[in-house]
Amino acid sequence: MKRLAGQSERIESRLVAIEASIVALDNDDLLDLADIFEGKPDSPIKDIAKAEMARRNISL
Repeated sequence: MKRLAGQSERIESRLVAIEASIVALDNDDLLDLADIFEGKPDSPIKDIAKAEMARRNISL
């Protein structure tokens, strides 16, 4: 159980770091990232990028 809890914490920490990295992108890089993942169904990275684009009021 301790191992699984530790693994879950590391996964959550990594996800938070990924989200922070996407939020830190400038607009052009964010649009490039969104474009790369546009054709991928069910992509968490695409979802995070799209949410950040909506927050910034920018689109592809």
